Amino acid sequence: MGQEEHSELQRDEAAATVLGAVRRRPSVVPMAGQDPALSTSHPFYDVARHGILQVAGDDRFGRRVVTFSCCRMPPSHELDHQRLLEYLKYTLDQYVENDYTIVYFHYGLNSRNKPSLGWLQSAYKEFDRKYKKNLKALYVVHPTSFIKVLWNIFKPLIRYDEKLQSLHEGRMPPPTKTPPPRPPLPTQQFGVSLQYLKDKNQGELIPPVLRFTVTYLRQKGLRTEGLFRRSASVQTVREIQRLYNQGKPVNFDDYGDIHIPAVILKTFLRELPQPLLTFQAYEQILGITSLPLAPLELRREPPAVPGVESSLRVTCCRQILRSLPEHNYVVLRYLMGFLHAVSQESIFNKMNSSNLACVFGLNLIWPSQGSSSLSALVPLNLFTELLIEYYEKIFSALEASGEHSLAPPQQGSRAAPLQEAVPRTRATGLTTPTIPPSPLTVARRRL
Repeated sequence: MGQEEHSELQRDEAAATVLGAVRRRPSVVPMAGQDPALSTSHPFYDVARHGILQVAGDDRFGRRVVTFSCCRMPPSHELDHQRLLEYLKYTLDQYVENDYTIVYFHYGLNSRNKPSLGWLQSAYKEFDRKYKKNLKALYVVHPTSFIKVLWNIFKPLIRYDEKLQSLHEGRMPPPTKTPPPRPPLPTQQFGVSLQYLKDKNQGELIPPVLRFTVTYLRQKGLRTEGLFRRSASVQTVREIQRLYNQGKPVNFDDYGDIHIPAVILKTFLRELPQPLLTFQAYEQILGITSLPLAPLELRREPPAVPGVESSLRVTCCRQILRSLPEHNYVVLRYLMGFLHAVSQESIFNKMNSSNLACVFGLNLIWPSQGSSSLSALVPLNLFTELLIEYYEKIFSALEASGEHSLAPPQQGSRAAPLQEAVPRTRATGLTTPTIPPSPLTVARRRL
C-alpha cells in the first residue's frame, strides 16, 4: 500500500470514528431524498429540497453535528451556488452560538456539480469569526486531490481536536447527558422531571437550579456581551452538576466566569426528561410558519410594531400555551420573563429576542423520537422569539382571561409573578431564597 493510500485510509478511519461517536438515534431527516417535513414556504426551499445539509444529532461532547453531502448537489445549471451559500449561512446561524462540528462528505462532487474555485474563495470570505469561534471540528470524508486545494482554502477554519486522539487511544469521553441514578438522589437536580423537583423541594414550582442561575444572571450578567453564546469546559459543568445533585452549595463567584451559570441554565433545560414545552406541543409549533409572515419574523430585520399578521402568530402562541400543564406554564413564564429582560439590554449584550431564540429554541422543545430536522428550526426558533419579544402580551392575556391561573398554588409552592422582584441574595446553594411576590398586573392592553 502506497503512502498516499495509507494516509487516505487513516483519514477515512478517523471520519468513521467521528461518525461512530455521534449518538445513534432515529433521525427525523431521511438519509436520502427530500425532508418530508420541509414546507414549500421555507425561505430556501429551492436549495433545501435537495437535502445537501442535514443535522446528524450530537457527538459525544454534546456538539451539534451538521453534515454537507456533495453527492446530493445537482448539476451546476440547476443550483444557484450563491443561494447555496446563503442557505449554508442561514442554517449555521441556528447553531454557531454553541459548539458545533461539520462533517463534509466529498464523494459525489464532479465536474458537473462542482462550484468554481473563485466561488469557494468568495464563500470563505463570508464566514467571519461568528462562524469560526465555536466550530470545534471539521471532518473531511473521502478526500481527493481536489479536496487538498479546498483544504488549504478553509484551513484557518479548522481547529485541532485533541479529544479525537483520545478516541484513537481507546479513552472514551464521558457521555453528553449523564442519566440520573436509579432511583434518583433525594437532592438530584439534573435529569429528573419538574414534578420530582417540586416534590423534593417543598412544593416549589420553580426548580432551584433555574432560580439560582436566573437570580445570579439578573444581578450580574444582564449586560454581558454574548450572554448564552459562550461555552464552558465540560469538566466545570460536570463539577457544578455534581455539587447540585449532591445538595451542596454552588457559588458562581468562585469560577470567575459569568458565562458558566448561563451554560448551567441551558444544560438544566436540555437534560429534562421531557422538554419544557412538552412533546405534545411539537407539531403545533411547527405549524406556526403557515401563518402570514410579519416584519418580526423576517430574519435580519429589526422588530416592528405588530400588525394584523403578527397578531395571528401571537394568538397562535397563546393557543399553544393553553394546552401546557400548569407547572410547565409557570416555569416557562418565569424563564421567558428573564429572557425578555435580557433582550431589553441588547444594546449592551447584543442578545435580542432573535439571537436568544437561536440559543434556546432547541433547549425548550424537541421531538419525542429522533432530532429536529433543519426545516423544523425555523418554526421552533420563531415560536421562541415570539414568546420573548411579546412576553407580556402573551402571558398577561392568558392570565387575565383565567386560562392559566397562578393562584392558589399548592401548599408550600411559590409561583413567580409576571413582574418578579429581583432578589438581593447570592445564588449559592439549594436553599431557595425567599422572594416577596409583587402583585400580578392583569389589566394590560391586548392585541
